[in-house]
Amino acid sequence: MDNSEYERKYSAKGLKFIAGVDEVGRGPLAGPVVCAAVIMPTEDIIAGVTDSKKLSAKKREELAVIIREKAIACSVFEISEKEIDEINILQAVKKCMTGAVAGLKVKPDIVLVDGLNIGLPFNAEYIIKGDLKSYTIGCASIVAKVYRDNLMTEKAKEFPEYGFDKHKGYGTKAHIDRIKEIGPCSLHRKTFIKNFWAK
Repeated sequence: MDNSEYERKYSAKGLKFIAGVDEVGRGPLAGPVVCAAVIMPTEDIIAGVTDSKKLSAKKREELAVIIREKAIACSVFEISEKEIDEINILQAVKKCMTGAVAGLKVKPDIVLVDGLNIGLPFNAEYIIKGDLKSYTIGCASIVAKVYRDNLMTEKAKEFPEYGFDKHKGYGTKAHIDRIKEIGPCSLHRKTFIKNFWAK
């Protein structure tokens, strides 16, 4: 599949700095939501870039290093589990994507965004399954996924009883059973676990 169609379209219009932005961690029961924004050179496409969920952890790690090396600009932003509980996940994703784009050292001419139009405050095109269809969104997806996975693996050392290194905070049966057994920790999103932990 050719995933540089959107980038070529905007390059043909004379736009030079095309950013992709994606979030990781919308659905987990614990940990932050993380967004990455990247501006990549369109004449030097990295082979193998696609939706991060379709890649092995090893391949994601390898590609994330190359993406960061080749990127014209790269920014990662996160919103904590506490703030997600306070403002809700949709508002958290909006704030996270906005923060990631604002953190780019080069101002983008256009931002390609994975998903539905959530009304971000910059010139954007929203692409359903954008991490598959857009090269720059795919790059952002990989950077965000690797960043968050590594973060949750580190948090597993602080909270070893939950197995965050294995499920990264997602609602696996083992994770839910553990919350039911011993209760949540400070990393858990209280609004996400209220259906089975109401204490």
